[in-house]
Amino acid sequence: MPAKAKTRAARPARRSLQTELQSALRLLECQGSKKNRDGLARYGIVASKPFGVSMASVQRLAKRIGRDHELAVALWNTGYYEARLLAVFVADPARVTSALMDRWCKDFENWADCDTACFQLFDRTPHAFAKVAQWSRRRPEFERRAAFALLASVALHDKQATSAAFLRCLPLIEAAAGDERNFVKKAVSWALRAIGRRNPELHAAALSLARRLASAAEPSARWIGRAAVKELTSPPVLRGLAGSRPRPAPGARARQARRA
Repeated sequence: MPAKAKTRAARPARRSLQTELQSALRLLECQGSKKNRDGLARYGIVASKPFGVSMASVQRLAKRIGRDHELAVALWNTGYYEARLLAVFVADPARVTSALMDRWCKDFENWADCDTACFQLFDRTPHAFAKVAQWSRRRPEFERRAAFALLASVALHDKQATSAAFLRCLPLIEAAAGDERNFVKKAVSWALRAIGRRNPELHAAALSLARRLASAAEPSARWIGRAAVKELTSPPVLRGLAGSRPRPAPGARARQARRA
C-alpha cells in the first residue's frame, strides 16, 4: 500500500490588513504617555502625530510582528510618529523600491524618523548610494540630512561596499559642508567621520578633506572639519585602523628585510 501522505497543519488565516493595522495602532496608543510626548522636545524631535511610545517599546512590538511589508506601508501612511518608526522595523528591505524611499524621505519630520529609516532599513537596499547622491541636492532640511545619515549608515554597516563608492561621495560632503542648518551639518559630520574609520585608504582621504574644511570660510564647514580631524587622529581610531591593515603574506617580512 502506498504510504499515506503527510497532512500539514492548517495555517491560521491572516487577518485583513486593515485589522492588523488597527491592532498595531491600538497597541501603540495604549503604550503611549503624555510624559513621553512631552519628552520628545528635549531630544529635538518635532512630530505632528505622536503617541508618546518609547523606542524600546516600538522595537518590542516590531519583533512581535516580524517582517510585514504591506503592514509597514500602511503604518507609514497613517502619519503617526511611532507608527512610522514601527514601519521601518517591519518593512522588508528586499521590497523597498526607489520610489518608496523617495516618498518616505519627503515625509521625514525630524532627525529621529529620518535616522531610523536610514540606519535600520534604507542602508540595506541596493538603492542606497543612488539616494545619497540624489538627496544631497535636496533643499528641505530632513531630506538633505537623509542623504548623509544614509551615507553614514552604509559606511557603518555595509562591509562589502568598495572604497571607490565612498570616495565618490566625498565631493558631496564637501559641497554640503557649508549648510549651516543644525540637522544637516551634524549628518554631514557623521558621514565624514564614519567613512574615515572604514580603512586606511578612506581614512587618508577623509582626513585630507577634514583638514581642508577645518580652514574653510564657512563656520559650519570649519566645525565639521575640526570635529572630523579630532576624531580621525584620535588614538582609538588610529589603533583600530592599524589593526585593519592586511597582514603580510608568509615570508614577506623576511623578503622585505633582505631588500632593506
